[in-house]
Order: sequence, then C-alpha cells, then structure tokens
Amino acid sequence: MIASAIALMSERGVAATSFRDVLEHSGAPRGSIYHHFPGGKAQLVEEATDRAATRIERSLTAKVDGLGVVDTVRAVVDLWREGLVATDYVAGCPVVAAGLGTEPRARARAGEAFDTFVDVVARSLVADGVGAERARSLANLVIAALEGALVVAQAQRSPAPLDAVVAELEVLFAPVVG
Repeated sequence: MIASAIALMSERGVAATSFRDVLEHSGAPRGSIYHHFPGGKAQLVEEATDRAATRIERSLTAKVDGLGVVDTVRAVVDLWREGLVATDYVAGCPVVAAGLGTEPRARARAGEAFDTFVDVVARSLVADGVGAERARSLANLVIAALEGALVVAQAQRSPAPLDAVVAELEVLFAPVVG
C-alpha cells in the first residue's frame, strides 16, 4: 500500500490520492488499510513520504559516491530523467508532492528529505574544494533548480528543462570548483 501511495502521490499529488485509489492500485483488501494505518490518510501519506525520501536518498548517494559536483548534478538529473521516462512523464517527485500536500507531518518529512538531498550535493561540493557554508548554499540552489526543472519537464513532457538547468549549473560551477 505504501508503494502504491508513493506512485499515486507522484502522479496525482497528495490531495487527489485517496484510500480507495491506494486499495485499487495495490490490490489490498479494504479492511487492511485501517489496520495498517490507524492514523488514516495522514499516516499513510507520512509513511509513504518517508519511504520515498529514504529511497531517493539511497539512490542519490549511491549514484554520486565519489563523484565531483558536476557529475553529481548529472547523476541527479539522470535519476530523475529515468523516472520521467519510465512513467511517460506522468510521475514527478513524491517528495515534492508531499511538500505541496495537505498533510502537515508529510510536509515536514519532505522538508527533512530536501535537507538530506542538499547534504548529499554539499558533500560533493566540499570534496571539490568548496567551503562548507558555500557548499550548502550552492547545494540548495542545485536541489531547488533541479526539482523545479523536474516539475517543468513533467508539465512539458520533455527533458529539455532538466538539460538546460544542468548546462547552466555546469557553467556556474566551473569557476567555483575549477
């Protein structure tokens, strides 16, 4: 049910993802949802956000291990491009969906997840010789730019916004990481 909630949140957002939709998508019996999620939809969305955030963090960390910042940015885009292509541009980032959603605890978990994503990118910047404070600021820029580009790419059904952001970030980082 959590995997189904993640998929549906990615495709529809939190508000348009109902228990009925999750049950239908997952094939789980109707009575099981309140057994597993006695806190209702809020609990389901929070747990789905947590699972999605953890999965993204692990994938991101595995992809960028040992890479410099430019290759890290490319790896992030490759990760998100794979998701867009696999869903024919229907599914975006479930963490963004939670961050924009109506469940306060899921929004808070999304905020924590974005901090973690920023940390992953900041570590790459520090490894490239950027000071820790500047690295964190630049990493925020990277995640915000890429998440925004992901939303635009989804809406336009094209990877062009992601490619444009990567190209500009590469130019921005050239003098910083020399």
